[in-house]
Amino acid sequence: MAGLVAGSTFPKQDVGVLGGDRLTLGVPQGGHDWQMVVVYRGVHCPLCKKYLAQLDEMVETFNGLGVDVVAVSGDPQAKAQAMVEEKELGLTVAFGLSIDQMRALGLYISDPRSAQETDRPFPEPGVFVINAEGNIQILDISNAPFARPDLESLANGIKFIRANDYPVRGTHRAA
Repeated sequence: MAGLVAGSTFPKQDVGVLGGDRLTLGVPQGGHDWQMVVVYRGVHCPLCKKYLAQLDEMVETFNGLGVDVVAVSGDPQAKAQAMVEEKELGLTVAFGLSIDQMRALGLYISDPRSAQETDRPFPEPGVFVINAEGNIQILDISNAPFARPDLESLANGIKFIRANDYPVRGTHRAA
């Protein structure tokens, strides 16, 4: 798996967005100069529901740091809408991330365990914080639903980075 490198240009991805037409991941909206893209597994995932509910509560915090927030999955529009309705989410939710787009983002991809889980391969969690230059400032990619960055720590880290002009870290791959 190739994966992305911290400090590299985020590979912009065009996806559908609930309540709109399309949006481009990696292009901040709402007057913000940074963007945080949170990839979730899908409406079938109870841990994703909990994480997105926490994220929804923190959108204003991230926006206050100049960071646009968008959550995205490989779910089709109807399933993304079901997630928003079930958890009463107000954050921007995009849908329809393709397998090729998942691969371009360096995400791990899983096959469903059964038809009851979901009907298509889906991405495992990923978080990308893209800075004003369009480069990846922070990334976290997991192969399972159990490992995700703490959102308060992430917000505090972004606040520190922006206040101190802290450089991108981890720009070299392990051998």
